[in-house]
This record gives sequence, C-alpha cells and structure tokens, in this order.
Amino acid sequence: MGINDDLRIRRIRALIAPAILEEDIPLTADGQQLIRSARSDISAILHGRDERLLVIVGPCSIHDLEAAHDYAGRLAPYAANLKDKLLIVMRVYFEKPRTTVGWKGFINDPGIDDSYRVNEGLRSARQLLADITALGLPTATEFLDTTFGQYLTDFISWGAIGARTVESQIHRQLASGLSMPVGIKNATSGNIEVALDAIVAAERAHLFPSLTKEGAPALLETTGNHDSHLVLRGGAAPNYDAESVNAAAAALAERNIETGLVVDCSHANSSKDPQRQPMIARDALRQRRGGQDKLVGLMLESHLVAGRQDQPQTYGQSITDACIGWEETAELLTELAM
Repeated sequence: MGINDDLRIRRIRALIAPAILEEDIPLTADGQQLIRSARSDISAILHGRDERLLVIVGPCSIHDLEAAHDYAGRLAPYAANLKDKLLIVMRVYFEKPRTTVGWKGFINDPGIDDSYRVNEGLRSARQLLADITALGLPTATEFLDTTFGQYLTDFISWGAIGARTVESQIHRQLASGLSMPVGIKNATSGNIEVALDAIVAAERAHLFPSLTKEGAPALLETTGNHDSHLVLRGGAAPNYDAESVNAAAAALAERNIETGLVVDCSHANSSKDPQRQPMIARDALRQRRGGQDKLVGLMLESHLVAGRQDQPQTYGQSITDACIGWEETAELLTELAM
C-alpha cells in the first residue's frame, strides 16, 4: 500500500476471472441456441416484426437458490405452452440498487449476512442461470455493477438499466456494447427524457475502459445497441395509463427511436402494492387491443408466495419488493395469452 493510496480501503480480496468461471460452468450448445433465438425474437417484438407480448416475470431479486429453481420449474411449462402469444422471460436479478444502504443482492452477499462472499455469489449465480437455461427458459437481469456482466452476459436474453443508473454515462456505454436487447427505465422522478437520452446514447458506438474475460484492463469499443428501449416504471405518478403511454410513444417517434416500450407493472406504477400489478397488466392489454402497437411488453414481480419479508423465513417469499404469488401469476399469464 502506498503512502497516499488506499487510505480508506480496509481489505482487498481477489475475484475469480470471468474466463475461468465460464470454463467451469460453460454455456452448452443447446443453451447458445436458446439464447440466440430469444434475443432475436425479443428484437423482433421490439421492432414490430413479431406480434407476441414480451413478458418479463419473476422474483424482485434472487436470494434463495432452491426457491429460484422451484419458480423456474413452474414457469417453464407456461413459457412453452403460451409461446404462440407470449414470449416469457424469467427475471433473475442478482444485484439490488440501494437508495442509502442495505442488502446489495445475491452476488455481493449470497449469505445475506454481510460476509460478502462475492466469488461464491458469482459462481452460484452463473450455475443458476445455466440450470434455468437448461429448462428452456430465457433469462433477464439488471446490470448494476459494470464489471459483473462479464461473468454472466452470455446467459442473458434481456437486460435492464435501472431508474437509479439511467443518467450514468458508463451504464449507457455498457448498454451500447451488450449483446442482448436492453430496457432502459425512466428516472425515479418519472422523467422519461433522461431514458430517451440514454437510449439514443446506447444506440451509438462508444470506447470505454473495462475488463477482459481474463480480468485484464482494456478499452472496449462498441458498435451500439439498436435494441435498447424504454421501460415505463412510474415516478412521482404512475405512467402506465393510456395518456402516458401515448405521450411516450410520441416522444419515441420524435427522437426517431424505432423500438417499442415496456410497462413495468411494479415499482412506482403500482406504488409497490403487488395487488395492483394484475390491474396494470390488464390495462396495458386493453391499450394493445385498442391499437397501441408501441406497447410491446410487460414486467411483473412475482414469486412463489405473495408479499415480502424482511428476513428469509418464509420459503418462496421476496426479501426485497413485494410480489404477487404463483397462483395469481399463472392465472394472469393465461389471461394475457387469450
């Protein structure tokens, strides 16, 4: 440690290189085909070439591997049986943005005990993605830390840039180089202009410092992501209603953004009341049937057991945002496919 360096760093721990983890938990040939197909199909939905509804559904965050496997096992048959009407992608979110402090998600702290066994979190996260992919389910996640993606992105079919990072230049640059469609949320205030700025930025080529799969520092040069798109998650007021969606669609056209938009049925749109999510989903479905073809997808926070808890005591219940339960999820997915 230098005389003037790392004065506020208590400890430095080495991380496994992404390439080693990829070798230990490889993506199979069948998995590669599934993810290529899902990414292509999502792109087609976003650009209006596929009339199916994109549905990104699953737990607010992963904290229990057994429950995550259980949920995926229940969701996979619905994804297969409803595939003519819905493209179902499972939320597999491993990181949590915090307004101040709190549990930062499964990768950072898989034990939920402030032990920060990050290498264990990365390995378990990648194995879970491999297991879910083997069921035939595409997966979605939020990119919060800009280095963790190197460990997981080959398994991801849909990515998100969240409301707290939408104005971050480095996240916009990251989105420009990601290999999958990326949904960009409006700011926590509800402002969609910053999200539109982010989409325009993500469509452009960028050059920025990052890490290689071997863990070496490098400059990455991107080509731009033309599958980046708007996610309406509400703010000071909900923005899933027809007036808000129509205004957002007009704003996309004004910016010459060709992709459609996704309505997040949770977060500020539901005022974090999970029981409002089905109502919001049905409202969005009515808008689509009424001719709003820019509304191409929905996001739902769902788990095995409805609600939330502060500590992991009830199996299959969220420890972050409250979710709808499995039975209601199954009924809603069937209804959306009618």
